[in-house]
Amino acid sequence: MPLANYTIREAVQDDLEILQEFEQGVIQYERPFAPKLKEDPIVYYDIQNLIERDDAQVLVVVIDNKLVGSGYALIKESAPYKNPSHFAYLGFMYVVPEHRGKGLNGGLIKELVQWAKDRDIHEVQLDVYAENQSAIKAYTKLGFKPDLLKMRL
Repeated sequence: MPLANYTIREAVQDDLEILQEFEQGVIQYERPFAPKLKEDPIVYYDIQNLIERDDAQVLVVVIDNKLVGSGYALIKESAPYKNPSHFAYLGFMYVVPEHRGKGLNGGLIKELVQWAKDRDIHEVQLDVYAENQSAIKAYTKLGFKPDLLKMRL
């Protein structure tokens, strides 16, 4: 059920503590899909750096003045043998459990995709664990298609 009373804004340094909590939420959510993760404490992102960069956009979802979600887009250079030359990589996609399933992640992704388009970046990529079927379904619903599947032995 979509939620109408939320806003999306750029993250600021004052959000850092809550964003670091969200990062741990991402890690805990992904642990069942990622048996090779080291023991806690670990970190995935340099959130402060992402907030400060000109080639990145960190957004937060706010409901009733409370942060409930996050995500970022980072412009990356493609491999020399691929087109286009640059793409936007999405990461740190997180919504607190009590607000999942309400369309917040989709709204966040649309804003990040628009940010990339505004910079003439039209290729958008993200990583998702192959066994995370709920995430795959959500991203597919937004227009993402599977690409390369990394295999391990």
